Amino acid sequence: MRHLARRAAVVAAAVAVAVGATLSGCTSTGTGGGSSAKGTLTLGMTADIPGWTPAQPSYQGWPAMAVYDQIFRCDAKGNPQPDMADTFTFSSDNTSFTAHIRTGQKFSDGEAVDAKAVKTYLDWSAVQANSRLKGLKVTTSGDNLTATLPSANPLFKLLMCYQIVPSPKAIAAAEKTKNEVFAKPIGSGPYILDAQATTAGSVYTFTKNDDYWDSKTFPYKKLVVKVLKSDTAAINALKTGQIDGTLLSSATLKEAQSAAGLKVLTLKGPNTTRLLITDHQGKVIPALGNLDVRKAINMVFDRDSMAKDLYQGNATPAYQIFKPGSDAYIPGLKDPYPYDVAKAKALMAQAGYADGFTVPIPVIENGGNIDLLLPYVTQQLALLNIKVQQVPLSGPNMYSDLLGGKYPMPLWQLGNYGASLQDIQDYVLPSGIWNVEHQDDPTVDGIWSKIVAGEDVKKNEQAINQYTIDQAWFVPMVYADNFYGHSSKVRIDGSTDFAGLQPMLWDFK
Repeated sequence: MRHLARRAAVVAAAVAVAVGATLSGCTSTGTGGGSSAKGTLTLGMTADIPGWTPAQPSYQGWPAMAVYDQIFRCDAKGNPQPDMADTFTFSSDNTSFTAHIRTGQKFSDGEAVDAKAVKTYLDWSAVQANSRLKGLKVTTSGDNLTATLPSANPLFKLLMCYQIVPSPKAIAAAEKTKNEVFAKPIGSGPYILDAQATTAGSVYTFTKNDDYWDSKTFPYKKLVVKVLKSDTAAINALKTGQIDGTLLSSATLKEAQSAAGLKVLTLKGPNTTRLLITDHQGKVIPALGNLDVRKAINMVFDRDSMAKDLYQGNATPAYQIFKPGSDAYIPGLKDPYPYDVAKAKALMAQAGYADGFTVPIPVIENGGNIDLLLPYVTQQLALLNIKVQQVPLSGPNMYSDLLGGKYPMPLWQLGNYGASLQDIQDYVLPSGIWNVEHQDDPTVDGIWSKIVAGEDVKKNEQAINQYTIDQAWFVPMVYADNFYGHSSKVRIDGSTDFAGLQPMLWDFK
């Protein structure tokens, strides 16, 4: 499923704001390097691309954004905007949309971009493993296309934000391979891969597609993306003008801020550091099924101190998991579980768990800043006689193990979408990827059924938020910032990524 590819990549890359970083800012002194003056935009990427198989572009997925066009280009809140589809209408019951496919566009193999080509892709996508478009029926009439789900899905618009379309010939070629691998990208995006100047895993080079319908939004004649997995290599490349931009880590933020000719874009609070108490029924650890225990766990974390000291001001206290400004976010919410160790201990005693218990927490090297957060979390939980058992995860199965239900209270710094329905899907619903115990709840089911029916959606999103707060299913700690360093010759006014994690390719001016 497309959004899971992105989330998994975010987890794996873990280049979000680092604990212990210095206060962010924007600098623009000096002239600096960078290749944009020559008509080339060169970006650093901290992890290689997962391949060319169509999926929503992964974290730092500028190569996919370059070669593939999307049915819709979504805004910062996940609302579809024109792209391949120049006009469109979604049904009020979240079951279908009808779109007119922009005429005059071609894939890089010369095939026409038309309604039939989009149908070919959607038909292929709907039968992929774990697809959330299963059962989708697509019909065409001239340049018009209609897609219909078998039942209402309130995330339908957001799901369509993930659909990037390859050439039908590329799909046909991939289907002949055992694993449906796309060997090369054949799309209709703003750039075309220059295979001769590309070395997989190291550097990807693209030339501008002047026939692209929105060519003016992509001002650079050439795009180069370099894979720089080392923080030191990335910041050195940025400072010496070998690249024009890269995501920053704790080790490189201050260096970028003080360097001549560089700017730092602050992406405010796209991540929420949290404990996810997904075993809220106590099936794995009986104590976690007790509301007083979950409340007590919330009350031993000093969120103000974490934001100020652990994150050195690069975060704000979080009292709910949803992104500020999203529909599920409750404005003006006061801390429902203020820091109070004595009261927390009293709640543990009242629940019959004064002696505490042991909880395993998985740790992945370079994963989500957990190695830096865990000492503080371990220290605070010990005040309640809760012993943290660190479980190192590694190897190819580490993320499937993390999300496989073995660990009933993961600690992670997770990105939040501007479209909070996606967060509800991922974190709250029993099918959610981060609801690792997948425990059902009749109250959540009831509220979600109202959302599916289109009944007071924003009000009911907030009702789900309030319910999870009242039930203390999460221990939100801080909204942590992300940072993107770039040459002063490149203008980035902000990020339109509805996860807020990075600038999108069209954000580079």
